[in-house]
Amino acid sequence: MKPKVMVVDDTEGVRDLIGTILQRNGYEPLPKANAAQLLASFTEAQPDVILLDLVLPDGDGMELLPQIKKHWPDTEVIVLTGHATFDVAVEATKRGAYHFQNKPFDQKILLLSVERALEHRRLNQEASSLRKALDTMSGGSSPIFQSPGMKAVVRAIERVAPSDVSILITGESGTGKEVVADLIHNLSPRNKGPLIKINCAALPRELIESELFGSVKGAFTGANVDREGLFRQAEGGTLLLDEISEMPIDTQSKLLRVLQEKEVRPVGGRASYKTDCRIIAATNRPTEEALKSGKLREDLYYRISAISVHLPPLRERREDIIPLANAFLKRYDAQAGRNLTGFTPLATEALRSFDWPGNVRQLQNEIQRAVLMCEGSQIDDHDLSVTAATQAKGSPDLTLMEAMERNAILQMLKDTNGNKLETAKRLGIGRQTLYNKIKMYGIDA
Repeated sequence: MKPKVMVVDDTEGVRDLIGTILQRNGYEPLPKANAAQLLASFTEAQPDVILLDLVLPDGDGMELLPQIKKHWPDTEVIVLTGHATFDVAVEATKRGAYHFQNKPFDQKILLLSVERALEHRRLNQEASSLRKALDTMSGGSSPIFQSPGMKAVVRAIERVAPSDVSILITGESGTGKEVVADLIHNLSPRNKGPLIKINCAALPRELIESELFGSVKGAFTGANVDREGLFRQAEGGTLLLDEISEMPIDTQSKLLRVLQEKEVRPVGGRASYKTDCRIIAATNRPTEEALKSGKLREDLYYRISAISVHLPPLRERREDIIPLANAFLKRYDAQAGRNLTGFTPLATEALRSFDWPGNVRQLQNEIQRAVLMCEGSQIDDHDLSVTAATQAKGSPDLTLMEAMERNAILQMLKDTNGNKLETAKRLGIGRQTLYNKIKMYGIDA
């Protein structure tokens, strides 16, 4: 399904141009000429992203922002303006905008903004879903985490959260590091303060320092006003430095000095100010590898890892798969207005047997898809896209595409009663290629 991008602009030429750009790049444009058309669309399915002109003939885009976020809280809004100033950007952000885009715009920058907005939306949805699914993780009648590894993580979180010590969260992508950071913050005395997050891999080298530490007017080209850094925004709360091993090494050096001295000096500034926020860092890169390759400074590592919390991959804690799947099923079943009663034994076995290279994030997406695809009262194995991979018994190292190919061959052999010549013909491959694949996949033909 193509991502839906609503374009709200009163200039027909601008709508047409943006619509053409979006369509050519795999998006579905939804053009709206004015505020009235936008407001009327609130009864329709929500778009993924909105490109919103601030100046409309029948409304102020700035005033529309809170209404959009109220009706479509998951939709990311990119403000279009021909008069972008720092004050406008700050006000738009406060009212719910994800980003702002100057007019006239550069096509590549516009597409990059839309792409990042979609990624931000996806991550927010995943974090929200995981937080709700993990509500019972440390108590209740049906705690989600059954595995010894995650029970140990829960106990560690409960012990360290009330302190002010820095914490390093490690684990593969999709294991729930951001959710754990949320839990630590919410269980800490700083929970009334802000939780500010930055993905160190998402910002270009020339911007990350001003983003973290702030900057003064004239510090560099484009610095037209003083900029408040994330350390100041996180005052009294928590600052999450995600993917810290992707931070430039020279920035790591400056960050270490900030953590040691508890003082921040804005880029281009002469004076420093005291900072008071808790640091949580996260990385999906193995720390030994990051240290050895020079991606992470050793002295910074020791500073941020007073406490380390490692989230094991889902394949190493299979006891958690079905409880997590049930939690996601409950959430997406309610969203879709279905009345599914659970998983069949075959589906349960398929879920439990799969290795989940994308971890909890992949499991979440799989259940969401299955809820939409299921036609019965329970999710069966044929409703799952991972079934093909789990049928590759004895071939645990197959990629998902290889496993799907193996399953297609098995099904075709069944349809042709084992006739290899006919199977190869229907699959559109040579007979020898089929023999090679049968041997490679260990198929008993």
